[in-house]
Amino acid sequence: MAEVSNKQVIFKDYVSGFPSDADMYITTSTISLKVPEGSNAVLVKNLYLSCDPYMRARMTYTHTSYIGSFNLGFS
Repeated sequence: MAEVSNKQVIFKDYVSGFPSDADMYITTSTISLKVPEGSNAVLVKNLYLSCDPYMRARMTYTHTSYIGSFNLGFS
């Protein structure tokens, strides 16, 4: 079981207009990489983070969408 550094982008505030650096922050923590024995699980390392139009809709606070808004303070 390996311990690795893990960067997280945390959603800090709902977006009004174009998203900016002030709407989120980056934090680093340590996580352990553990795949259950005998499983066919795969660990994936993300190299890039992108925000597509679907995510923009979830960055605003709304009750009218079929999908809820992101929760503040979570990655």
